[in-house]
Amino acid sequence: MNAFEPVAGYAVTAGNQEAVTLPARPEPLRLKASETAVIVVDMQNAYASKGGYLDLAGFDVEATGPVIENIAGVVETARMAGVQVVWFQNGWDPDYQEAGGPGSPNWHKSNALKTMRKRPNLQGKLLAKGGWDYALVDQLQPREGDLVVPKTRYSGFYNTNLDSLLRARSIRNLVFVGIATNVCVESTLRDGFFLEYFGVCLGDACHQAGPRSAHDAALFNIETFFGWVSTVADFHAAFKKD
Repeated sequence: MNAFEPVAGYAVTAGNQEAVTLPARPEPLRLKASETAVIVVDMQNAYASKGGYLDLAGFDVEATGPVIENIAGVVETARMAGVQVVWFQNGWDPDYQEAGGPGSPNWHKSNALKTMRKRPNLQGKLLAKGGWDYALVDQLQPREGDLVVPKTRYSGFYNTNLDSLLRARSIRNLVFVGIATNVCVESTLRDGFFLEYFGVCLGDACHQAGPRSAHDAALFNIETFFGWVSTVADFHAAFKKD
C-alpha cells in the first residue's frame, strides 16, 4: 500500500513506521516521515529580501517576512520528525554561461537577466553564485543532514540530481514551501507529478511573484491538476512530536 494515499482523516501503521494524516485539499493524505521531504524553494535574498533581484525588478517582497517565519517552523518540525529537508538555490555561474544566451528562451524570459540588461550596473550581481543575491536568507540555513540542490532553471528537477537523491532515500512525497508559488514552486511540483512524486504545497509558506491572484491561481492548478494543498498549521499538527 502506498504510504501516501487519500484517507478519511485517521492515522494508520505502514510498515514499521506510523503514518500520519495531513489534512489537505482536495482530500487528506497519509504519509510516512521516511518517505517524505520538505522542499524549500529558492529562499534566497534574490527572492525574499529588499534589494534582491525580485525587488529590483519591481516585484513586491514586503510580505515575505511571515513566509520566512512559517518556513523556519516547518523546517524545524520536519527535522524533528525525521523528514528530509531539501534546499533549492536558483542561479548561475558569475559569467552567466549557465543562463543561456539569446538562443535560449531563458535569456529572453528571465526577469533577472532582463533587469541586468536594462541596468548594466547590476551586471554580475543578480543570482550569481557566490554573491549576496544568490545566498539563502539569514533566517533559513541548512544544517547537517539537509540536502542543498543548485538549479539553473525554474524546475528543481531540470538538469539536477534531485530525482536520484530522492529515489536513493525512497522518498515519494514532496511538501513544498518557498518562492515563487506561481513559478519555481509550481514548476517543480508539476515536474515531480510527471515523475510519479506526490506533491503538496503549504500555501501559507509560499509567496508569489506578481499579484496575489497569481498565488491563488497556482494553488488552484496544484489542487485541481497536479497535487494537494495544505497549511503550515496542519503540517505541524501532523508531524510535530509531543
